[in-house]
Amino acid sequence: MTEAFAGESPNRASAETETKAGARSPAALERRTFAIISHPDAGKTTLTEKLLFSAGAVHEAGEVRARGDRRRARSDWMQIEQQRGISVTSSVMTFERGNILFNLLDTPGHQDFSEDTYRTLTAVDSAIMVIDAAKGIEAQTRKLFEVCRLRNIPIVTFINKVDREGRTPFELLDEIAEMLQLDVSPQNWPTGMGGLFHGLYDLRRDRLLTADGEGRFRWTGVAGLDDPKLDDLLPADAAASLREDGGLALAAYPQFDLDAFRAGDLTPVFFGSALKLFGVDPLLDGLAEHAPPPQAQPARPAPVEPDEARVTGFIFKVQANMDPNHRDRIAFMRICSGTLKRGMKLNNSRVGKAIAIHNPISFFARDRELAEAARPGDIIGIPNHGTLRVGDTLTEKGDLAFTGLPDFAPEILRRVRLDDPLKVKQMRRGLGDLAEEGVIRLFKPVIGSQWIVGVIGELQLDVLATRLEQEYGVKLGFESSPYEVARWVRSDDPAKLKRLVEANRDRIAEDQDQALVLLMRNAWEHGRFAEEWPGITFAAVRERL
Repeated sequence: MTEAFAGESPNRASAETETKAGARSPAALERRTFAIISHPDAGKTTLTEKLLFSAGAVHEAGEVRARGDRRRARSDWMQIEQQRGISVTSSVMTFERGNILFNLLDTPGHQDFSEDTYRTLTAVDSAIMVIDAAKGIEAQTRKLFEVCRLRNIPIVTFINKVDREGRTPFELLDEIAEMLQLDVSPQNWPTGMGGLFHGLYDLRRDRLLTADGEGRFRWTGVAGLDDPKLDDLLPADAAASLREDGGLALAAYPQFDLDAFRAGDLTPVFFGSALKLFGVDPLLDGLAEHAPPPQAQPARPAPVEPDEARVTGFIFKVQANMDPNHRDRIAFMRICSGTLKRGMKLNNSRVGKAIAIHNPISFFARDRELAEAARPGDIIGIPNHGTLRVGDTLTEKGDLAFTGLPDFAPEILRRVRLDDPLKVKQMRRGLGDLAEEGVIRLFKPVIGSQWIVGVIGELQLDVLATRLEQEYGVKLGFESSPYEVARWVRSDDPAKLKRLVEANRDRIAEDQDQALVLLMRNAWEHGRFAEEWPGITFAAVRERL
């Protein structure tokens, strides 16, 4: 029997001792690069913070541990996120536990920021799917799961808030199996739900996790569900319910199968309460034990294996103004192969020029440290002034382009209105920076000077206006646009594409990457253009090249 105070991991002290003793260098650590996905309010941000608290925050150098305010740092570090209690941008946090270095990518839960989430999922090898025990599978959860399925990303499921009133574990497991077409393998079982919740039973190791009145956790080993010791640890009705339901779960659901999990056919399911720290340690242990190490990444002319000697990576995110005092711009790079060392020069395949990586940084949300080296699976930041864009491939040598990073056509188009004409320069810079991040799509009509912004949802416009005012000192308004549909246009016949552009110059715009876009009044007009211009592709999704 072991005992630890609530909120502390029994493994933390040993991990710190190992680091201080220098028994294992960071370069020797295994990597687990994962994202957390969920519907808004399922508890994703709370779980993120509790995972960090449980494990302790350690950067790549393995020397500096977060303390004080930094240990309590939130993944929602932007001012607007803290004011409104929503995640509007992905965050990266690197931490160490035992012999594993985790790269955690926290993603926005709100559907209006789904594009940022989709691109972030291209940079991970596994994901934790958080489900509210009272609500089950929700719309955004299902959408994000489908993105993971397209990329064969293994999913670990955490059913959160079991200490509140909710649906039965069997209902939740069956819904996951039916709606997501996944085999489910419960790894633990709650002893009651809501007001009847008394703890969690580990189905794999036959042990019971309980908490006393002072909030201290205790693991107690038992010989199985029939062990009389359970009657001393739980109320009689709770022990009887656990024996009946836990036994049925063991008989009805498949045992965990590593190959099926990594193939995306099975999800191990953990029950718990992120807020109360119940079940967080077992979840992290399961991720360390079963989640895949860095995997091969899709690329042209061939996928890149993590054991290749040359250094390769791709930019999946750009974030402006992480440090508002310096108006910086950070490109987030997933290392796919080789060992990146500070000062190396890598070739940007898009422009055919080399860039020196003088100051690569590792992250703990907004906080950062200089990274002397990075290995496959690691996420580093590269400070730059517009040199790097989302989708860029960086490689030590050879002709290479990573694939699969999408851009999505906006669903809402608005004209920009600037009330103070003296702020034009600041407005252009702000719109350009935020378009580069992927917060918005920015369209400059070939004819006319009034820019059009495109977003997935209305909340993005609110965030855009707030950030422009907070970060650039620009008050911006939005007006209705005569257009509702924007599509990238391309054709294998340059002459036909030229005729389309010349015939519709009042509708043609360029996005922030100078790609041609056709603006249309409505879906009916979109259909008419598709019929009248065979051989032209009107794309709602385009791949970053």
